[in-house]
Amino acid sequence: MIIGYTSGVYDLFHVGHVNLLRNAKSMCDKLVVGVTVDELVMYKGKQSVIPYTDRIEVVRACKYVDVAIPQNNMDKAAAALKNHARYLFVGDDWYDTPKWKDFEKQLAEVDCEVIYFPYTKGTSSTLINEALEDIRDNK
Repeated sequence: MIIGYTSGVYDLFHVGHVNLLRNAKSMCDKLVVGVTVDELVMYKGKQSVIPYTDRIEVVRACKYVDVAIPQNNMDKAAAALKNHARYLFVGDDWYDTPKWKDFEKQLAEVDCEVIYFPYTKGTSSTLINEALEDIRDNK
């Protein structure tokens, strides 16, 4: 059985998330998805619009997801090892960045390969959030 892993905040779940999860599921038998807990979102200097308990339920409801689990830290290699993941999936907006070059090395040590999928252009939680803020400010 081929197990894949991916993770994200999934705040304001959108079609880009669906595209990544669909592509990921097509490459594995079981897709495990880590959903970033609120405390980790805040550690990164952000605040989620939708609370973790709601975000993980939305992710669990996606038909491409077999298991949704909390992501409590940024240790990708530990998550891959714990979940027996052969592949870790991420958007190609991270490709060739210093951070992900390091992750690739760490993941290779636990026999997990990083697969980059095309980033869905024109949509992101940040863009959606900014559009909502603009609409609210114009009222």
